[in-house]
Amino acid sequence: MSLVDVATRAELTELYQATDRHYHGIRHIEALLALLEEHRTTFADPEAVEAAIWFHDAIYDSRRKDNEALSGALAADKLKGQIDARRLARIVAMIEATATHEVPVFDDAPARNDAALLLDMDLSILGAPDEAFDAYEAAVRREYGWVSDADWRAGRGAVLRNFLARPRIFHTDIFVARFEAQARANMERSLAALAG
Repeated sequence: MSLVDVATRAELTELYQATDRHYHGIRHIEALLALLEEHRTTFADPEAVEAAIWFHDAIYDSRRKDNEALSGALAADKLKGQIDARRLARIVAMIEATATHEVPVFDDAPARNDAALLLDMDLSILGAPDEAFDAYEAAVRREYGWVSDADWRAGRGAVLRNFLARPRIFHTDIFVARFEAQARANMERSLAALAG
């Protein structure tokens, strides 16, 4: 049973359909929900992960640095009183972790695994086929339309190099096997294009 009720899903869907969302919109949420269904048996608490998916980009303004914190606060406000405090704290921590894509420090291994899988699903677009990855890159660029080309090349380049410098882009073996090689190829290609 979903932790996010029909009314809240409708509110969130409206946020995700804002005209300035070219990638971080409802299609992104639907893609993550589809991955959740595909890997549902792998999660300890799939309902908590589903809630984190629904809320993780609820607040999205490319000029801000605190979107994930604000999205986590929105989830805390909307879900408060419906679930126990510890479970809610895990959901908020998963949402906030999408800022850095580093697995939060949880006491229990199942919660860490759920968070790792969520973060990997969120990054799965990096390992998409060339055409889908290129469309994602173009959509994110539109979301940062206010940034000059020079600043975009520098900022986006830094983000891509940061991911490429990691020993593994994805945290879980499932997603490493499925997406790692393609993600590295895509990001190398993107860096080359940014270098022009």
